Amino acid sequence: QVSLVESGGGLVQNGGSLRLSCAASSDIASIKYMGWFRQRPGTQRELVARITNVGGGSINYADSAKGRFTISKNNDRNTLTLQMNSLKPEDTALYYCNAIINGVIIWGQGTQVTVSS
Repeated sequence: QVSLVESGGGLVQNGGSLRLSCAASSDIASIKYMGWFRQRPGTQRELVARITNVGGGSINYADSAKGRFTISKNNDRNTLTLQMNSLKPEDTALYYCNAIINGVIIWGQGTQVTVSS
């Protein structure tokens, strides 16, 4: 079974940037759905961005991420990346990578992102 390990979180000032990476333990080229979620304090986990290779492929972003975040998938390196620019204090959250494989949802352990005002 594939395992996912996130990295790249940290403390950044308002307006700063971070690049999150999700390293998979095995080949991800055939994984149809991968994405980034986040959980802010006191709230439920929410979708940030996802990428699929179904029907020609697509990328979707939460409204809060559009224009600021970019998701990308590198099949050669088995990594999923989230480039986050123009970060705001409300982006502070625990960020998770996930993949759906044969109907099973797999999560990483999360990486903390804190944006100071």
